[in-house]
Amino acid sequence: MEKQLYTVTVFSENQVGLLNQISIIFTRRCLNIESLSVSPSSIEGVHKFTITCFSDRVTMEKVVKQIEKRIDVLKSFLYTDDEIVYQEVALYKVPTEKLLDANLEVIIRNHSARILEVTREYTVIEKTGHSDETEALFAELKSYDIRQFVRSGRVAVTKSPIEYVDMFLEEQNRRKDNAI
Repeated sequence: MEKQLYTVTVFSENQVGLLNQISIIFTRRCLNIESLSVSPSSIEGVHKFTITCFSDRVTMEKVVKQIEKRIDVLKSFLYTDDEIVYQEVALYKVPTEKLLDANLEVIIRNHSARILEVTREYTVIEKTGHSDETEALFAELKSYDIRQFVRSGRVAVTKSPIEYVDMFLEEQNRRKDNAI
C-alpha cells in the first residue's frame, strides 16, 4: 500500500490525558506522528488537534475511528493535502553579525521571511509556509551559523465550504433536544 502524508483533525473538550490517549493509538500501529498542533477551535470550549502522519489510507481511517471512540473526542476527520489549506511557522536564530552579509538579506527576501527580533547577539527570522519551504530556508541559512531552529506543527483548515464539526454538533443538540 502506498504511504502518503495524512492530516487528522480531532475536535474535543480540553481534557487532561487526551493527548496521551491519542498518541497511544498511533503507537499501537507503529505510526510516527510527524507534527502535532493543539489549540482552541472556533467553537467555544472545543479544542482542535491537528496531527500529521505518513501511512496508507486504510490504516489512517482505522486510526480516526479509534480516536473517535475516546469519550472526550467529539469528532475526528481525515484529510489529504489537497483537501486542506495548511501552514507551519519556523523560527531561525542567527548571530546578528551575519546580517552584515548582503547575501543574507537577499536569502530572507527570496524566501518571503521576515526578521522578528534583532539584539546585539542574535537575530530571529520567521518563515511561514509548508515544511519544504521552511526546510529550504534552513538549508540556505546553515552557512550563517544557525544557533537555533524550530518549526511548529501544521495548522490547517478545510477547503470545504461546510464545517462538518458544526454539523455534527448541531445534530447532537437536536438529538438531545428530542430526547428531553
